[in-house]
Amino acid sequence: MNKAGCVALALACALAAPAMAQNDKMTPIATPAQPAAITLNTGPLPGATVQESWHSQYNSVFARNVTLATLTPFLPAAGKGSGAAVIVAPGGGFRTLSMENEGWQVAQALADKGVAAFVLKYRLIQTPADMDGFARSMAEMFSGTAKRPPPPPDGAAAYAPQIADARAAFALVRARAGEWHVDPKRIGMLGFSAGAMLTMATTLHGQDAKPAFIGNIYGPITAVTAPADAPPLFIALAADDPFFGNSGYGLVDSWRNAKRPVELHLFEQGGHGFGMYQKTTTSTGWFDSYVRWLGMHGYLPAATR
Repeated sequence: MNKAGCVALALACALAAPAMAQNDKMTPIATPAQPAAITLNTGPLPGATVQESWHSQYNSVFARNVTLATLTPFLPAAGKGSGAAVIVAPGGGFRTLSMENEGWQVAQALADKGVAAFVLKYRLIQTPADMDGFARSMAEMFSGTAKRPPPPPDGAAAYAPQIADARAAFALVRARAGEWHVDPKRIGMLGFSAGAMLTMATTLHGQDAKPAFIGNIYGPITAVTAPADAPPLFIALAADDPFFGNSGYGLVDSWRNAKRPVELHLFEQGGHGFGMYQKTTTSTGWFDSYVRWLGMHGYLPAATR
């Protein structure tokens, strides 16, 4: 990854929340039941002292201080799947995860279209255990977004635990591909905000992960060094995104220069973190466009293409 890409990856500022609702209160909630979640084999987060907790915000639910990564399957109805699969990586600045808006709801919508989906709850940077302390830490993170931190020497080293979780997710889906009726060569990855950063890092540094296709939803789209076999890339971003709407379109050029497939949807309005929220802006249509893109590449059931 080049310097610009590392800078973008280092920006753990992309909290998954709609810009129009920045004052919505964070309320602690009990950890929801997740009976289908499978613990990945990457082990506990090194040095973690604060345990996982959950809160509600924006009429949705979020996890933070994740110390053990999990993968939750959402499978198509029997006989209705295409064989394709998507690993879904929610966003939240690597400090929280928008599990509902950018995870479960996305995965269920994909399963309803005949594509197996797996929500990756990846390990996170530790934050204060109490809600007030967490809120202060997030405010401090946002207050420094104008002063971009120096890039880490290597994107893979900067987010090694998260990349390891993504690699483990791909390995698990491939190992159980027969059980889940998934073609191990047709597994893609879809990420939101920080999850989009993880998707790009997994593509560029994930070694054996090798997504067959990828989606970057309101993540950074600064230039990277695209591999010669870079997977087809779908990008959705709002022009008024306060974090990445004015940083150029170098990622598109990177894919085009490598002569690899890329599709960009730049919505006039939508802000950041729109996910599956139903808004009055055209950004709400990103999922329908993404599904059509999957169909164009042959990842939907034949009867629905």
